[in-house]
Parts: sequence; C-alpha cells; structure tokens
Amino acid sequence: MDNYDLAFENELATKVIGIAMEVHTQLGPGLLENAYKQALAFKLKKEGFLIEVEKKMPLIIDGVELENGYCIDILVESRLVLELKAVERTTEIHFAQTLNYIKLGNFKLGLLINFNVPRLKLGIRRVINTK
Repeated sequence: MDNYDLAFENELATKVIGIAMEVHTQLGPGLLENAYKQALAFKLKKEGFLIEVEKKMPLIIDGVELENGYCIDILVESRLVLELKAVERTTEIHFAQTLNYIKLGNFKLGLLINFNVPRLKLGIRRVINTK
C-alpha cells in the first residue's frame, strides 16, 4: 500500500480532530482514558459517523489466527484508527502500537490522541501506513 490517495482519510481525520477538540474543551485534561473514549464515541455517533469502539482484531502468527489479538480504541468509518491515551506524554511505544494496529488491519491512517495535555493540538500525532 502506498500513500497515493489519503484524501478521504485526511478529510475524515480533520473532522475527527475537530470533534476530539470539542470533547477536550468540554472535559479538559486529567480524566481516565475511558472517559475520553466514551465521550468521543458519543460525539462521533451524534455527528453521524459509523464507529466501532474497542474493535477486536485478530493476530495471525505461524498461520494461526488468534482471537482478540489486539483492540483498536475507536475505528471510524472502517478506515481511520483512533488510539486514545490520557498520559503525561506519549512515547515511541505508543506510536509503534498505533502503527502496528494500522498495519495489521491494513488501514492507511491513524491518529494517536493524548487527552492529558493543556491544548489538544499538542496531543495529536498522525500515523501513516507507508508499506
């Protein structure tokens, strides 16, 4: 997969970021990740997006599919992976986790969103599948 056409995903990500910023404005930093997940899911549904919360994905190893190998926090429109955090700061491990979810699900784009920041734009990182 190449990055030839991320137009739809980019447009979708822009809309989702706007909604995530609304959630952050209303709730502020300092809550648990699950609170942000539930609030963001509520707002995305309210805006008419098709979402799957805690989307279970299989993990394949040695040709065997293991059930519930990993779980995407929120999958938007079956295309955009959202990995949510409420931590002091995200690390390369969080980035790698998000990238692996995207690659294993054969998606193009994901957002790593950390709600535990003073301004949400400081807590958003785009993750692109370049394979």
